[in-house]
Amino acid sequence: MEPQIHPSAVIEAGARIGPGCRIGPFAIIGPEVTLADGVEVKSHAVVTGWTDVGAGSVIFPFACVGEVPQDLKYAGERTRLIVGARCRIREGATLNTGTAGGGGVTRVGDDCLLMTGVHIGHDAQVGNGVIMANQVAIGGHAVIADKVVIGGLSGVHQFVRIGTGAMIGAVLMVAHDVLPYAMVRGPRGEVDGLNLVGLKRRGASREELRALRDAYDALAAPERSLQDTAQALLQSTGSPHVREIAAFIAEGSDRAFLKPK
Repeated sequence: MEPQIHPSAVIEAGARIGPGCRIGPFAIIGPEVTLADGVEVKSHAVVTGWTDVGAGSVIFPFACVGEVPQDLKYAGERTRLIVGARCRIREGATLNTGTAGGGGVTRVGDDCLLMTGVHIGHDAQVGNGVIMANQVAIGGHAVIADKVVIGGLSGVHQFVRIGTGAMIGAVLMVAHDVLPYAMVRGPRGEVDGLNLVGLKRRGASREELRALRDAYDALAAPERSLQDTAQALLQSTGSPHVREIAAFIAEGSDRAFLKPK
C-alpha cells in the first residue's frame, strides 16, 4: 500500500516512510526518521532526530517524538530513539533521544500506551506493554520493565528502576527502585503490597501468589537487609516470580530500594 501523505505535511529528504503509513495535515517528519509499515502520524505531530517507529504505532496531534535531550551535558552528538510496534503516543507527549554518556539510545518497547503529556527522558528504557497515564514524567536513564502501569501526574526520578508488573499510583514521586509486582502508593511512594490484580490477569496461580506473599513478608523483615534476603530467596525458592524479584535486588542499583512494609 502506498503511504497516504497530506499535502500540507512536511517530509524531509531522507525520511523512510513504510507501506500503509498515514501522515496527517501539518505533520513534520525529519530526515533521519524511519516509519515502519502502517504507522500513523496525526496532524501537527513532529517526528524528528534519528528515530525509528515500529509498525502500527500511532502518534497523536502535537506530540514531539525524537527531539534532543533536556540535558545540559548534551553537546549535539548523534543519538537515537527507538519506539516499538503498536504503540499509542497521545497528544502532547514528548520522547527524547539519548545521550553519549547514557548509552546513546532511548527505547520504548512494543504495545505501550503513553497518554496525554507523558515525557520520556533521555536514555530511558521502557519495556513492552507499559501504560503511563496523563502527564507522567520519566527521568533520564530510568528503566521501566514490562507491564508496568503508572498513574497520572506521577514522576519517576532519573536512574530509578521499576520492576516487571509493578503498579505505581497517581500523583506521587518515585525516587527509589520499585520491586517487581509491587503496588506503590502515597505522595513519596511507599510499597503497599502486591499488584494482585495485575498478577491474576497474567495468570499467576494460587501457589505463585502465596510464594510472592511469603517473599514480600521476608523482604519486609527489619532484622535482615534486602540483599541478604534476596540471596537467601535465590537459593531456596522454586518460584519464577520470586526469583525475578530476588534477581532484581541482587543486581544492585544506583539508588535505594523501596522496601516492603
